Amino acid sequence: MRAIGCYAFALLQTTGVSESGGAFGGGLLELLERSSLLSQAVLVILGLFSVISWAVILVKLRQFRRVDVQTARFSDVFRRSSKFSEVQSACQSLTHSPLAGVFQAGYVELNAQLRQGMQGQTERPVLRSFESLDRALLRASSIEVTKLERRVGFLATTASLTPFIGLFGTVWGIMNAFAGIGVAGSTNLAVVAPGIAEALIATAAGLFAAIPAVYFYNHLTQKLKEIASTMDDFAMEFLNITERNFS
Repeated sequence: MRAIGCYAFALLQTTGVSESGGAFGGGLLELLERSSLLSQAVLVILGLFSVISWAVILVKLRQFRRVDVQTARFSDVFRRSSKFSEVQSACQSLTHSPLAGVFQAGYVELNAQLRQGMQGQTERPVLRSFESLDRALLRASSIEVTKLERRVGFLATTASLTPFIGLFGTVWGIMNAFAGIGVAGSTNLAVVAPGIAEALIATAAGLFAAIPAVYFYNHLTQKLKEIASTMDDFAMEFLNITERNFS
């Protein structure tokens, strides 16, 4: 944000305002010190949004990286194993993979139905309801997606709200600048420019918070769609294997 403010300061200098005139004092920090309490409050709010959104971005990127790594490991174990019990044992070390959660839900439902089907029978166990198994897998997929979506919505809030907060700060600063023009009775650029510069800082801060939030919200949303698609494919594969062996 300091760099953006310095660029704005340099731009205003090119319009002919001299530093020796004292209008700008010492730079961005002095502009902030001279700004109104409301303008400072706007900048604090935008700063909090920016810090929190970056924290969410870093946490979610790290989480999704673990998901990718452990999902690849789980898929390898699932395709190499000849028994579901072997896959179930591997799930204990792959808790960050959503496929492990989907598998465990399907495995529990499958075992429950097979135990019921074996009561009083000596024949090969048969799955009683594929619809129930499918519902269990869908429910588990929904739970896993909900876990991964947690806090991502804050990025959408930041992306949509912070430009308007910055715009509000800018409008308020321009109102104060025009009020100062009325008091000074002069439209000289040396009188107008400092107030406009103070006002534009809020817009720059709003964009600084919103732009990365927009980018990473779209990036994370796309990753969520890919993971959801992977879970759907895995659920179909699980059902196919179950149908071949227990129907």
